[in-house]
Amino acid sequence: MSDKIRLNIVEDDPEIRNNLALIINTSEGMICERTFENAESFLENLEAQKPDIVLMDISLPGMTGIQAVEKMKEKAPKAEALMLTVHQDDQLVFDSLCAGASGYLVKSTPPLRIIDAIREAVGGGAPMSTSIARMVVKSFSKKTESDLTEREMDVLDQLCQGKSYKLIADALFISQDTVRSHIKSIYKKLEVNSKSEAVAKALKDRLV
Repeated sequence: MSDKIRLNIVEDDPEIRNNLALIINTSEGMICERTFENAESFLENLEAQKPDIVLMDISLPGMTGIQAVEKMKEKAPKAEALMLTVHQDDQLVFDSLCAGASGYLVKSTPPLRIIDAIREAVGGGAPMSTSIARMVVKSFSKKTESDLTEREMDVLDQLCQGKSYKLIADALFISQDTVRSHIKSIYKKLEVNSKSEAVAKALKDRLV
Protein backbone atom coordinates (compact mmCIF):
# COMPACT_ATOMS: atom_id res chain seq x y z
CA MET A 1 0.00 0.00 0.00
CA SER A 2 1.33 3.41 -0.94
CA ASP A 3 1.94 5.88 1.87
CA LYS A 4 1.93 8.79 -0.54
CA ILE A 5 -0.58 11.62 -0.11
CA ARG A 6 -3.31 10.90 -2.67
CA LEU A 7 -4.79 13.94 -4.39
CA ASN A 8 -7.59 14.87 -6.73
CA ILE A 9 -7.77 18.21 -8.55
CA VAL A 10 -11.00 19.96 -9.50
CA GLU A 11 -10.22 22.80 -11.92
CA ASP A 12 -11.95 23.79 -15.17
CA ASP A 13 -8.89 25.39 -16.80
CA PRO A 14 -7.01 22.50 -18.49
CA GLU A 15 -3.64 24.26 -18.45
CA ILE A 16 -3.81 25.00 -14.72
CA ARG A 17 -5.17 21.51 -14.05
CA ASN A 18 -2.35 19.81 -15.94
CA ASN A 19 0.34 22.04 -14.43
CA LEU A 20 -0.88 21.31 -10.90
CA ALA A 21 -0.90 17.57 -11.60
CA LEU A 22 2.67 17.80 -12.93
CA ILE A 23 3.86 19.75 -9.88
CA ILE A 24 2.29 17.20 -7.54
CA ASN A 25 3.54 14.12 -9.40
CA THR A 26 7.11 15.42 -9.42
CA SER A 27 7.02 16.14 -5.67
CA GLU A 28 8.16 13.58 -3.13
CA GLY A 29 5.52 11.76 -1.12
CA MET A 30 2.41 12.64 -3.10
CA ILE A 31 0.53 11.65 -6.22
CA CYS A 32 -2.30 13.18 -8.21
CA GLU A 33 -4.52 10.20 -8.93
CA ARG A 34 -7.14 11.99 -11.00
CA THR A 35 -8.23 15.42 -12.19
CA PHE A 36 -11.73 16.71 -12.87
CA GLU A 37 -13.05 19.72 -14.77
CA ASN A 38 -16.24 20.02 -12.73
CA ALA A 39 -17.51 19.29 -9.24
CA GLU A 40 -20.22 16.89 -10.33
CA SER A 41 -17.83 14.37 -11.90
CA PHE A 42 -15.53 14.64 -8.88
CA LEU A 43 -18.35 13.82 -6.47
CA GLU A 44 -19.55 10.94 -8.65
CA ASN A 45 -16.10 9.36 -8.39
CA LEU A 46 -15.35 10.31 -4.78
CA GLU A 47 -16.11 6.90 -3.28
CA ALA A 48 -13.88 5.12 -5.81
CA GLN A 49 -11.04 7.64 -5.55
CA LYS A 50 -10.92 8.13 -1.76
CA PRO A 51 -8.40 11.04 -1.96
CA ASP A 52 -6.58 12.27 1.13
CA ILE A 53 -6.99 15.83 -0.12
CA VAL A 54 -8.50 17.68 -3.06
CA LEU A 55 -7.36 20.95 -4.62
CA MET A 56 -10.61 22.74 -5.38
CA ASP A 57 -11.32 25.78 -7.55
CA ILE A 58 -14.32 27.90 -6.53
CA SER A 59 -15.64 29.14 -9.89
CA LEU A 60 -16.60 25.98 -11.75
CA PRO A 61 -19.22 25.22 -14.40
CA GLY A 62 -22.33 24.00 -12.59
CA MET A 63 -21.84 23.39 -8.89
CA THR A 64 -19.36 25.74 -7.17
CA GLY A 65 -16.26 24.48 -5.42
CA ILE A 66 -17.66 25.58 -2.06
CA GLN A 67 -20.82 23.53 -2.61
CA ALA A 68 -18.67 20.59 -3.70
CA VAL A 69 -16.56 20.72 -0.54
CA GLU A 70 -19.68 20.69 1.62
CA LYS A 71 -21.00 17.60 -0.19
CA MET A 72 -17.56 15.97 -0.12
CA LYS A 73 -17.33 16.34 3.66
CA GLU A 74 -20.72 14.65 4.00
CA LYS A 75 -19.55 11.65 1.96
CA ALA A 76 -15.90 11.56 3.02
CA PRO A 77 -15.42 13.55 6.26
CA LYS A 78 -11.76 12.56 6.59
CA ALA A 79 -10.82 13.98 3.18
CA GLU A 80 -9.23 17.43 3.27
CA ALA A 81 -10.01 20.26 0.86
CA LEU A 82 -7.65 23.05 -0.13
CA MET A 83 -9.24 25.90 -2.06
CA LEU A 84 -7.08 27.18 -4.92
CA THR A 85 -8.70 30.19 -6.55
CA VAL A 86 -8.26 33.69 -7.96
CA HIS A 87 -10.81 35.07 -5.49
CA GLN A 88 -9.59 37.02 -2.44
CA ASP A 89 -12.94 37.92 -0.90
CA ASP A 90 -13.40 37.47 2.84
CA GLN A 91 -16.95 36.15 2.39
CA LEU A 92 -15.67 33.40 0.08
CA VAL A 93 -12.96 32.52 2.60
CA PHE A 94 -15.62 32.37 5.31
CA ASP A 95 -17.98 30.28 3.16
CA SER A 96 -15.15 27.90 2.20
CA LEU A 97 -14.15 27.32 5.81
CA CYS A 98 -17.77 26.85 6.85
CA ALA A 99 -18.14 24.24 4.10
CA GLY A 100 -15.20 22.34 5.59
CA ALA A 101 -12.15 23.50 3.62
CA SER A 102 -8.85 23.20 5.49
CA GLY A 103 -7.07 26.03 3.70
CA TYR A 104 -7.33 28.76 1.08
CA LEU A 105 -4.67 29.65 -1.51
CA VAL A 106 -4.66 32.06 -4.43
CA LYS A 107 -3.61 30.69 -7.81
CA SER A 108 -0.56 32.95 -7.91
CA THR A 109 0.89 30.94 -5.01
CA PRO A 110 4.37 29.58 -5.91
CA PRO A 111 4.45 25.82 -6.66
CA LEU A 112 6.65 24.98 -3.67
CA ARG A 113 4.25 26.79 -1.34
CA ILE A 114 1.34 24.79 -2.79
CA ILE A 115 3.22 21.56 -2.06
CA ASP A 116 3.97 22.72 1.49
CA ALA A 117 0.33 23.71 1.96
CA ILE A 118 -0.83 20.25 0.87
CA ARG A 119 1.41 18.68 3.50
CA GLU A 120 0.26 21.21 6.12
CA ALA A 121 -3.42 20.51 5.45
CA VAL A 122 -2.99 16.74 5.61
CA GLY A 123 -0.96 17.21 8.80
CA GLY A 124 -3.72 19.15 10.52
CA GLY A 125 -2.81 22.71 9.54
CA ALA A 126 -4.99 25.36 7.91
CA PRO A 127 -2.72 26.89 5.25
CA MET A 128 -3.56 30.22 3.67
CA SER A 129 -1.80 32.42 1.15
CA THR A 130 0.00 35.34 2.79
CA SER A 131 -2.39 37.81 1.18
CA ILE A 132 -5.40 35.84 2.44
CA ALA A 133 -3.97 35.52 5.95
CA ARG A 134 -3.34 39.27 6.06
CA MET A 135 -6.86 39.96 4.84
CA VAL A 136 -8.36 37.61 7.42
CA VAL A 137 -6.34 39.05 10.29
CA LYS A 138 -7.12 42.60 9.15
CA SER A 139 -10.83 41.79 9.16
CA PHE A 140 -10.48 40.86 12.83
CA SER A 141 -9.56 44.41 13.80
CA LYS A 142 -12.99 45.06 15.29
CA LYS A 143 -13.24 43.24 18.59
CA THR A 144 -16.39 41.69 19.93
CA GLU A 145 -17.00 40.34 23.37
CA SER A 146 -16.21 36.68 23.89
CA ASP A 147 -15.57 34.32 26.76
CA LEU A 148 -12.11 33.39 25.48
CA THR A 149 -9.11 34.00 27.72
CA GLU A 150 -6.17 36.08 26.50
CA ARG A 151 -4.14 32.92 25.83
CA GLU A 152 -7.04 31.32 23.97
CA MET A 153 -7.29 34.45 21.83
CA ASP A 154 -3.57 34.09 21.07
CA VAL A 155 -4.10 30.48 20.01
CA LEU A 156 -7.12 31.41 17.88
CA ASP A 157 -5.09 34.15 16.20
CA GLN A 158 -2.44 31.56 15.31
CA LEU A 159 -5.12 29.20 13.99
CA CYS A 160 -6.44 31.96 11.76
CA GLN A 161 -2.96 32.35 10.28
CA GLY A 162 -3.17 28.73 9.16
CA LYS A 163 -0.59 27.35 11.57
CA SER A 164 -0.41 23.72 12.67
CA TYR A 165 -0.50 22.73 16.34
CA LYS A 166 3.30 22.35 16.34
CA LEU A 167 3.88 25.81 14.87
CA ILE A 168 1.43 27.33 17.34
CA ALA A 169 3.25 25.63 20.21
CA ASP A 170 6.60 26.94 18.94
CA ALA A 171 5.27 30.48 18.45
CA LEU A 172 3.69 30.69 21.91
CA PHE A 173 6.41 28.72 23.74
CA ILE A 174 3.98 26.11 25.02
CA SER A 175 3.63 22.36 24.48
CA GLN A 176 1.46 20.82 21.76
CA ASP A 177 -0.63 19.22 24.52
CA THR A 178 -1.29 22.69 25.93
CA VAL A 179 -2.26 23.90 22.45
CA ARG A 180 -4.72 21.01 22.14
CA SER A 181 -6.16 21.84 25.55
CA HIS A 182 -6.66 25.49 24.59
CA ILE A 183 -8.21 24.54 21.23
CA LYS A 184 -10.59 22.10 22.92
CA SER A 185 -11.69 24.95 25.20
CA ILE A 186 -12.03 27.32 22.21
CA TYR A 187 -14.21 24.81 20.36
CA LYS A 188 -16.44 24.41 23.40
CA LYS A 189 -16.82 28.15 23.98
CA LEU A 190 -17.41 28.96 20.30
CA GLU A 191 -19.70 25.95 19.95
CA VAL A 192 -17.80 24.59 16.95
CA ASN A 193 -16.40 21.14 16.20
CA SER A 194 -13.36 21.68 14.02
CA LYS A 195 -10.44 23.98 13.32
CA SER A 196 -11.98 25.34 10.12
CA GLU A 197 -15.24 26.09 11.95
CA ALA A 198 -13.32 27.94 14.68
CA VAL A 199 -11.54 30.09 12.09
CA ALA A 200 -14.81 30.73 10.26
CA LYS A 201 -16.57 31.65 13.51
CA ALA A 202 -13.78 34.07 14.40
CA LEU A 203 -13.95 35.62 10.94
CA LYS A 204 -17.71 36.02 11.13
CA ASP A 205 -17.77 37.41 14.67
CA ARG A 206 -14.50 39.41 14.38
CA LEU A 207 -13.14 37.78 17.52
CA VAL A 208 -9.44 38.04 16.71
